[in-house]
Amino acid sequence: MAIYFDEGTKTFYLEGRDTTYAFYINEFGYAEHLYYGRKIAREPLTYTRGLIAGRTCAAAVPGLDDAGYSSYQYFATELSFFGSGDYREPTVLAENECGDRLSELLYDGYEILAYKPKISGMPSTRGEETLVIHLKDKLSGFGADLYYTVFEDTGAVARRIIYKNEGNPALTLRRAYSFAFSLPSQDYELLSLHGAWGRENQVERYPVHFGVSSVDSKRATSSAAINPFMALISRGATEELGEAYGVSLVYSSSFVLKAEGTGDGQLLVTGGINDFDFSWALSAGEIFETPEVLLTYSPDGIGGMSRRIHDTVRRYLVNESFVYKARPIVINNWEGTYMDFDTEKLKAIIDGVRGTGIDTFVLDDGWFGKRDTDESGLGDWVVNEKKLPGGLGVIASYLKEAGMKFGLWFEPEMISPDSDVYRAHPDYAIKAPGRENCLTRHQLVMDITRDDVRDYIVESVNKIIDGNDISYVKWDYNRNVTEFYSLGLPKDRQSEFAHRYALGLYDLYERIVNAHPDVMFEGCAGGGARFDLGTLAYFPQIWNSDDTDAEERTLIQYGTSIAYPLSASSCHVSVVPNHQTARATDMKTRADIAELGAFGYELDASLFDDSDRAAVREQIAEYKRCEQLVLAGDLYRLDSPYEGNFFGFMLVSKDKSCAKMTLYRRMGRPNSTVKRFVARGLDESKKYFVEELGTTLSGSTLMNVGLLPEFSAGDFKTVTYHIYVK
Repeated sequence: MAIYFDEGTKTFYLEGRDTTYAFYINEFGYAEHLYYGRKIAREPLTYTRGLIAGRTCAAAVPGLDDAGYSSYQYFATELSFFGSGDYREPTVLAENECGDRLSELLYDGYEILAYKPKISGMPSTRGEETLVIHLKDKLSGFGADLYYTVFEDTGAVARRIIYKNEGNPALTLRRAYSFAFSLPSQDYELLSLHGAWGRENQVERYPVHFGVSSVDSKRATSSAAINPFMALISRGATEELGEAYGVSLVYSSSFVLKAEGTGDGQLLVTGGINDFDFSWALSAGEIFETPEVLLTYSPDGIGGMSRRIHDTVRRYLVNESFVYKARPIVINNWEGTYMDFDTEKLKAIIDGVRGTGIDTFVLDDGWFGKRDTDESGLGDWVVNEKKLPGGLGVIASYLKEAGMKFGLWFEPEMISPDSDVYRAHPDYAIKAPGRENCLTRHQLVMDITRDDVRDYIVESVNKIIDGNDISYVKWDYNRNVTEFYSLGLPKDRQSEFAHRYALGLYDLYERIVNAHPDVMFEGCAGGGARFDLGTLAYFPQIWNSDDTDAEERTLIQYGTSIAYPLSASSCHVSVVPNHQTARATDMKTRADIAELGAFGYELDASLFDDSDRAAVREQIAEYKRCEQLVLAGDLYRLDSPYEGNFFGFMLVSKDKSCAKMTLYRRMGRPNSTVKRFVARGLDESKKYFVEELGTTLSGSTLMNVGLLPEFSAGDFKTVTYHIYVK
C-alpha cells in the first residue's frame, strides 16, 4: 500500500520506495500541500505552514474577519483557484453563467481506487492504487477531482484533474491545468530542453526568480522549440548531487509549465494544457479530463532524477509488447535516395546490406501519389506504380526472399494542395474562412478534429499497412498548425481547437497504431518536434532529430536523455560529409554514438564495398551485444558536451554485472592534457574485467580512480569500454 490517510490530521501520505508526497485538508477545507521529497515518518506536518500573522494587504478567506490573517494566498496548494484573495497562477479558471470567473474549490471527500482508471481519449501510465480528492464550489456546483497515483518502486507520482459541471447551465473553462504543488523555497534552477529543427532538446538551466518562469508551446504540438518537460533542481546541482524535481507532461499539443516565485518565499509549480487561445464549453453534467503529468523527485542529482523517469516511463507507459524487446535494425533510404528512386534502386540498397544483420528496410517519402518532390501528393495514400511497377508487393516479396522485413513512411496528418484528395475535398485542410493559408514544405495540415477526416486517414493508411506485409511504420509530421480553425466547430468554440487536435491525434493512434499490435511504429515530426510522453505511449521509439551528424547528436542525445530513456531515441549512422552540417566523422564514431539508442542506418547501401559491409556487421554485432543495456539499463552521464570538449555515457545493467562506457572527444589538440573518466553505478565490492585493458579492477577503483582513454589522433573520436563480472 502506498497511500495512507490520517483521519485525525486529515493528512494524505503518498509513499514511494524512498519518497513522500504529503498534503492535508486544512481547517477551511482547502487542499494544502505540505511536503514532497525524501521519505519521512508519517507525522503531523502542519507546523511547517508559513507564519501569516502580521502580514498586511492579504484578503481573508471569504466569510472571515480579516483580523485572523487566514488567506488562500499563503496556503501551499494542490489546486489554486482564481479570486477569493489568491493572486498566484490559478490551476483553473472557470467562467460561470453570470460572467464571473470565480471559484472556491474546497474539500468534498475522497476515494482510494484499487486500480488506476484510464483517461478518456488520451494516453496515460498504467498503475494500481489511486487516490481521488473531490473538491467542489458550493455556489456554482463546479467541481474538481484530483487524481494521484504513486509508483512505489520509482517514487514518481502521476497527477491529473477532472473538472466537472454539476449544475451550472453555462460554464466555460478558460484554463484547465493538470496539477499544482509548492516547494518551500525559491533556491532552485529551472532546467528545460529547447531547440529547433536539427538541434532539438538542447539543455538550458537558469535560476528561478520572483514571478513566473515558464516553458510553453502554442503550436498544437509539443514542438522542437521547447519540450513538455522541466526540472526544478537545487542551485549548483550536478549529475549526482543535489535535489531534482522532474515535471513530465503526457501530452502532444499546446502546453505550458510554470514555476512561480511568490511573495512568501515559496515556489508554485503548475501547468498542463496551454490556456493561450483555449476555452472549453462545459454543459451541465459534462466533465473535462486533463492530461496526466509525471512528477519525479530525486535526492541524487539530475542523473538520479533521469533514472527514475526512465524506469517509470519504461515500466508504466511504453507499450509492454515492445519496451524491452529487441528492436529492428533498419536501413532507411531517405538520405540515400530522397524521392529519386525506382524498384531497381531499392533492390540494390537491399542487396547492399544482405548478410550484415540489418533486418528491416524502411521505404521513406515518395512511394505514393504524384510524389517526386515535396510539392505534391500528400494525402493520396495510393502506390505510385509509375515509379514502382507492380506496387509495394514487389518490394515486399524481394525483402522476404532476402530474409528482411518491410517498413514504410507515412505522413497521415498532412495534405498537399496538389493532390487528388485535396481537389476532391479541399475542406479536409485546416483553413480559416477568407484567409490565405500558410504553406510549410508546400503542405497543409488536415483537420483531424473532424470525424470524417480521421475516417479517411484511417481507412487509407490501414489499407496500405494491411495489404503489403508491413512490419514497421515511420509516422512523420513535418509542419506545425498555423490556422487554428475548424469548419467542424461553431464560432464560439474555436478556442477548443488545439486540444481537439490532440484528441483527434490520439484517436488516429488508437485506430491505426493499436489496430496493428505486431507492427513497430516509430514517431517522427521533422525530427524531434513531437518527442513527448503522449507519443511515446504509442510509439516505442521516436526519431529525435533529422540531424544525423555524430557531433550534433552528442548534444541532442544528451539533452533528450535527461527526460527520456535511451531506448526511446532512434539513432542512425548516415553518410559523410553529413547532409545537415557537411561535417565528416569516421564511421566508428558515427556508430558508437548511434548505438546509444535504437540503432539503424540511413544511407545508400548500394554503394557499399566489402569493407563497408564488414564494418556494418561488426557494428551491429556490437549493438546487439549491449542492446539490453540500451533497453533496460541505468544511464550515468559522465561528461557533458555542453560544458567542455568531451561527452561520456555509461550504461549499467540493473544487477550491476555488466556495463558499457562510451566516451567522445570533440576536438583533438596537440600536447593535450589527460582526461580521466570516473565510472558510475557499479557495485564497489565486485571485481570487473575491463575488456579493452585486459585487466580486472574492483568497482571501487573504477568509481574512484577511473579510466584514462587513449583517443586516436584527429577530431570527433570515440573510445568504448566493456566492463563486466567475468
